[in-house]
Amino acid sequence: MSRAPRRFQAQLPLPGRALLNTWREGYTPGKLKRDVLAGLTVGVVAVPLSMALAIAIGVAPQHGLYTAIVAGAIIALTGGSRFNISGPTAAFVVILFPIVAEYGLGGLLVATLMAGLILMALGLARLGSLIQYVPYPVILGFTAGIGVVIALLQVPGFLGLSDIALGSSTLNNLVVIGRALPELSPPDLCIGAATLATLIAWPRLKTPIPAPLVGLSVGTLVALMLAWGGIEVATIASRFSWEADGVAGSGIPPFAPSFALPWQLPGANDDPLTVDFALIQALLGPALAIALLAAIESLLCAVVADGLTRTRHDSNAELIGQGLGNVIAPFFGGMTATAALARTATNIKSGACSPVAALVHSLVVLLAVVALAGAMGYVPMAALAALLFIIAWNMSEARHFVHTLKSAPGSDVAVLVICFLLTVVFDMVIAVAVGMGLAAALFIRRMAKLTHTRRLEAPEPAAAFPDGVAHYRVSGPLFFGAAEKAMATLRVIDRDVRIVVLEMQEVPSLDASALVAIDTLRRELAERGVGIIVVGLAPRMVLKLKRTGIRRQTGRFAVVRQLEQAKRLARRWLEFRSEKPA
Repeated sequence: MSRAPRRFQAQLPLPGRALLNTWREGYTPGKLKRDVLAGLTVGVVAVPLSMALAIAIGVAPQHGLYTAIVAGAIIALTGGSRFNISGPTAAFVVILFPIVAEYGLGGLLVATLMAGLILMALGLARLGSLIQYVPYPVILGFTAGIGVVIALLQVPGFLGLSDIALGSSTLNNLVVIGRALPELSPPDLCIGAATLATLIAWPRLKTPIPAPLVGLSVGTLVALMLAWGGIEVATIASRFSWEADGVAGSGIPPFAPSFALPWQLPGANDDPLTVDFALIQALLGPALAIALLAAIESLLCAVVADGLTRTRHDSNAELIGQGLGNVIAPFFGGMTATAALARTATNIKSGACSPVAALVHSLVVLLAVVALAGAMGYVPMAALAALLFIIAWNMSEARHFVHTLKSAPGSDVAVLVICFLLTVVFDMVIAVAVGMGLAAALFIRRMAKLTHTRRLEAPEPAAAFPDGVAHYRVSGPLFFGAAEKAMATLRVIDRDVRIVVLEMQEVPSLDASALVAIDTLRRELAERGVGIIVVGLAPRMVLKLKRTGIRRQTGRFAVVRQLEQAKRLARRWLEFRSEKPA
C-alpha cells in the first residue's frame, strides 16, 4: 500500500527543485556572499524597470515593485532554475495594457491569478518540455512586434503629450499621436533625450554601476534643474497618488505590500469590479495568452542561463514556481510576473550561485519601497519612457531579425514577417496562433516531400521477382499529409501484375490516415485480383495494422520481415492462383 503512493510522488514535479539541489550540493558562506552581492546589483536594476513596466501597462508604479517583491521571492523559492530573476517584464505590455484599459487593476490581477493556475497545471502535467516546439521564427516575430508596440506606447510620455489616451489598436494610436505632435512639451523632450543618451552611452564605459540607475538619475537631475527654473514636468509624484488607512499621498506609498483580495480592487474607471461567470469567461483568453507567454519567456530564460553557467534547470518545477508566484502576487497587489532575461543575465554576471540571489533582489526592492518611496516620486515620466525605449529595442532583437530575413529559408521568413505584422497590427495571441499554424503546415509540407514510393528493378535476373510481381519501396513517415500521396502511386500498375511487394523498412511511423490509406489500397487491389506483401515493417506498426483489422489473407495480404521471404511467398501465391480452378 505504501509503494504506489511513493512511485506516484516520484513522477510529480517537485517545487523548489533549484533551491533543494543547491542545498544538497553544499551551500557555503562564500556562496552566500556572492549571492548577496549579485542580489544587490539586480535589485538596483529591478527598481526602475519594475516602475517603468507598471506605468507602461497603465497601473501605478508600486504594483510593478510589489510584483518584484512578492512574485520574485516566491518563484525563487519554488522554481526550477537557480538563476532566473522574476518580476514584471516588457513582453507582457501588449497583453496587459488592453486588460487594464477594459477591466482595470482588479481585472488585471484576476487574469494574473487565472494565468498562475494554468501555469501550475502545465507544470503538474509535465508539459514543460513542449515549449521547445515553438519555432524560432514565431518567437522572434512576436518579440520584435512587442518591441515596436512598447516603443510606440512610450512616445506620449517621451514627448510630454499628457492629454492623450492610447488604446489597444496600434494603427489608431499612430493617428492619435500624429495629431497630438504639435502639442509636445520641449522640457519633457529634453529630459527624455538626456536620459536616452545616457542609457546608450553608459554601458560603453564598462562600469559596474547599472545603466538604468544612472540614466534615471540624470533624467531626474535635469527635471530638478528645470523645476528650480520654474518649469514643471510630469513626474511619478505628479501623475500618481495613493490612499491607505485614511492617509493620502502622491507618488509611491512608503509601505510594504499588504494583503487584499484582487477581485475587491477597482475595475475600469475606478468602478467596482463585478466578478461573475461572464468576467471569468472574458478573461480566460487573456489568461491563456499570459500563461503561454510566461511559460515561453521563463523557460527560454532558464535555457539561456543554463548555457551561461553549464547547469540544468527543471522545466516543470519552473512552471509550477512561476504559477505559484502569479497566484500569490495578486493578493498583494502584484501583477503578472515571469523570468526576465536581462535581469537574469545581470544576476549571473554578478556572480550568483543559487536562488538566494533572487531572494536578496526582492528584499532590495522592498527596502527601496519602504525607505526611498519619496525620492522615487521625483523620477520624471519622460525618463521612464526613455528607459522603456531601450527595453523595447533590446527585446526586438533587431540584428537577429534582419539576419533571419537575409539568411533563413523563404517559408521561415514568411512566418517571421506574418507574426511580426500580426503582433503590431492586432495582438500577440493572434500572431502566435497564426504563426504556430503556419509553421505546422510548412513542417507537414516538408515532411510530406520526404515521403515517396518508387518502383525497383533487380540488378540481376537471378535476384528478380517472378513475372507478375511488382517491387516497390516506400520511404519516409506515413501520416495524414503524406500517406495518400505515397499510396496513390500504387494504384497505377500494369495489368499483368498480380502481386505488389512493398518494402517498408524506411517507414518510421504510421498514423490513422496511413492505416486507412493502406486498408483502402488493399481492398482496391484485391478487387482487381492483386495481392500485397509488406516487407520489413516494424513490429509495433504491424500491431497497428492488426488492430485496424488488416490481417494476413492468403493471396491478398501478408507481412514478412525479409525480402527473401517475400520472394518465396510470392511464388507460392502465384502457384496457388495458377492451380485454383477458373
